[in-house]
Amino acid sequence: MRDDRGFNINAVWFLIGINLMLFIATTLNDDLFWRLGLQPAYFTEEPWTIVTNLFIHDGFFHIFGNMFTLYFFGTYLCALVGDGRFLITYFLGGLLGNALCILYALHAPWANPNIDPYVTYIGASGAVFAIGGALAVLRPNTKVIVFPIPAPLPLWIAVLGGFLLISLFPNVAWQAHLGGLVLGLIAGLVFRGRQRPFVRY
Repeated sequence: MRDDRGFNINAVWFLIGINLMLFIATTLNDDLFWRLGLQPAYFTEEPWTIVTNLFIHDGFFHIFGNMFTLYFFGTYLCALVGDGRFLITYFLGGLLGNALCILYALHAPWANPNIDPYVTYIGASGAVFAIGGALAVLRPNTKVIVFPIPAPLPLWIAVLGGFLLISLFPNVAWQAHLGGLVLGLIAGLVFRGRQRPFVRY
């Protein structure tokens, strides 16, 4: 992406910028927070929320965790497959995760008494897990540090382990994580063999 002065805007920083701007906006305007969040019961009346909720976060640690992971995983995936395929993976992962949230809330409320069609879903975690899933296929043995574990882990273990651990936390939409992860794994298989060439030095 390039502005009128010729300044290159990386796709990852573009997404981070939108998230940060909307985080500030929704912190100052509570009505905007609820207007952009996804409520399954009102999805047919507010269909845009299946996308806008990917940019809404609740609190510093929520947005920091997602943006920190997006920066490192997203930058890596962009280098491998390019900005276009990165953005496709990101948004399709977020959309599939949201679709699972809607289906679960509307058709399987018996599975969890705390889930109902009027719960508001927010956050980029499903989209971020899509990026992690793609990398887990493309670069499974790349070593990464996961705080507070002192030793580096293979990337595929970090991604799958992170999915299992984070999804156990209360008030976390594991459906969004699952949808994003599955989409990312599929994308990784599709992108395999289509990565950008590189030279070792």
